[in-house]
Amino acid sequence: MNINRPLTAHLCILAACIIWGLMAPIGKVTMQNGIDGINLVLLRVSGAAILFWLTSLFTKHEHVPLKDILAFSGAGILGLIGNQCCFTIGLGITSPSNASIVTTSLPIFAMILSAIILNEPITGKKAVGVGIGCAGALILILGTATAHDSRAGDVRGDLLCILAQFSFALYLALYRDYLRRYSPITVSKWMFTWATLLLTPFLFGHVKDTDWSNVSTEAWLGTAFVVVCATYLAYLLMQMAQKVLRPTVVSVYNYVQPIVAVAVSLAAGMCIFTWKQATAVALIFGGVWLVIKSKSRRDMDAEAARTGQKADK
Repeated sequence: MNINRPLTAHLCILAACIIWGLMAPIGKVTMQNGIDGINLVLLRVSGAAILFWLTSLFTKHEHVPLKDILAFSGAGILGLIGNQCCFTIGLGITSPSNASIVTTSLPIFAMILSAIILNEPITGKKAVGVGIGCAGALILILGTATAHDSRAGDVRGDLLCILAQFSFALYLALYRDYLRRYSPITVSKWMFTWATLLLTPFLFGHVKDTDWSNVSTEAWLGTAFVVVCATYLAYLLMQMAQKVLRPTVVSVYNYVQPIVAVAVSLAAGMCIFTWKQATAVALIFGGVWLVIKSKSRRDMDAEAARTGQKADK
């Protein structure tokens, strides 16, 4: 497959986002059939660690100094433990539609933390985008808190899913240099390894006490989908697309996730979609769009350089 073709790249990112959209309802069903959120988290990180290590055997070897290997422990805590633990447990509490809608808030948190940690400029468009996005998230949370139908979600799960996005955005801001220094496979194998090593001592007792004989075939199939497709395969597809497409183009595809999740969840009767949720979706989507379309420091510096060159002529 020639991943340098734009059409193939678009298909890769589309497939990844569809898989992630399907993960919300499938993960919810999995946790309702014998595998709870804690077990699913440990199976997900340990299974992905094995898959990424196996993949690394067939890719170019990269030397990673000990200090960087140790640094990846922090990346594993923020990018995987904080992110996946909060999201998976939150998904077990709230509705699949709410969980997927909240994931679109990631660029907003990334912008705020980049401004604080990386000194990225905050333009007027970015500020408006953050305000609109936060208003949408607030409407979603308040709507869930006052709903009388459990299918509308649970505010505790919504907040955990929001915390998951904050944790991942903090990881992106703090570990940007590592993401640029090493290949995605190298980063992933060490992050998932650390997440497995750090989680196992705390979760092993829970896993040991679980009655695995009561886990249904449906739950095992759902777990396999989460580990192989939604964690390993989707990530590889994303990386293929990022080699060709601009970051802003990739970010726009993030909107596919909640559309797929809500459509499947509604069809399966797993959630309801109220006007408050529709309003929240519109505001969050609009806010994220403004943040994505705003200029970064690199864009501003490049524009200033071009302006200076024209003035010198």
